[in-house]
Amino acid sequence: MRYGTQHADVAIAELETALAGGPFHVALRAAIAARGLPLQRVQHHLSRYGVKVGVTSLSYWQQGARRPQRPESLRAVRALEEILQLPDESLIRLLAKADQRCDPQRPTGRSYRSLVEASGVLERLLAELESPLDGGLHTLGHHELVRIGTHRELLARESHHIVRAYKDGVDRYVAVHHGDPGCAPERTAVRALENCRTGRVRWHHDTGVLVAELLFDTRLRAGDTFLFRYGFEDGTAGASSEYVRGFGFAGGQYALQVRFAEDALPVRCHRFTQHSAAAPRSGRQELSLSGRHRSVHLVEPRVRSGIVGIGWDWE
Repeated sequence: MRYGTQHADVAIAELETALAGGPFHVALRAAIAARGLPLQRVQHHLSRYGVKVGVTSLSYWQQGARRPQRPESLRAVRALEEILQLPDESLIRLLAKADQRCDPQRPTGRSYRSLVEASGVLERLLAELESPLDGGLHTLGHHELVRIGTHRELLARESHHIVRAYKDGVDRYVAVHHGDPGCAPERTAVRALENCRTGRVRWHHDTGVLVAELLFDTRLRAGDTFLFRYGFEDGTAGASSEYVRGFGFAGGQYALQVRFAEDALPVRCHRFTQHSAAAPRSGRQELSLSGRHRSVHLVEPRVRSGIVGIGWDWE
């Protein structure tokens, strides 16, 4: 009995050390050991939270062979914090530290933690609107124009969207706006510009996430295509340093254009991609700023699941 108590004390001490300094996989392994749970039981508990993760994935995570990256995996990490009776965000924080080590030049405006938090908030807001992430629509083409104001702020953005319904009865699209740190989503205006009108709008102040229904006033049949245009007028945050777009599904063309105010031009611009919010950035490519149009752009002929964006540096 004394040996068992000592063994438990050692396991708890190892867990406290791992949570304080990481890395993530060591802390996860220590937490599972301290609770005395086999991976099959951990998987069972996760399923009760509505999260599906294989035993093999859990094993890879605690060995350090892989890191949780996909939205479903990040939900699992949050659930693990509760299942393993850990402090809130203790594992998430270690993932964020690992991400910063992989990409130390990554701007703080779109930190791993902020993206994870925004992902969770987005799920809740979409649930309030009873809308799945894709809403029964596949994107065929999406052209997005982002305007940066004279104070270097994200002033507004406009989207021209072409979609195809893959089921009958689709009559709306839910647009998402994720403002820069410090923004006030409650002061962001939603503009239905063509072939749609604004429906319900929901937001979350702390993360700057806003979702808005765009109503088509017609019900699409499976296979029907539809074109619509909408925008967001923001301008409520400080200086912006990048714009990112996440894709949960592959397919369709995406074009992003960033236009700067005449008296607020960056010194350099670049494009980048990420496999997920937790992955290091790759595919960096310098972009030339057009002097006449004060803009840069990128085109993805066929998007893949992940993140693509444009970043820029001020003097």
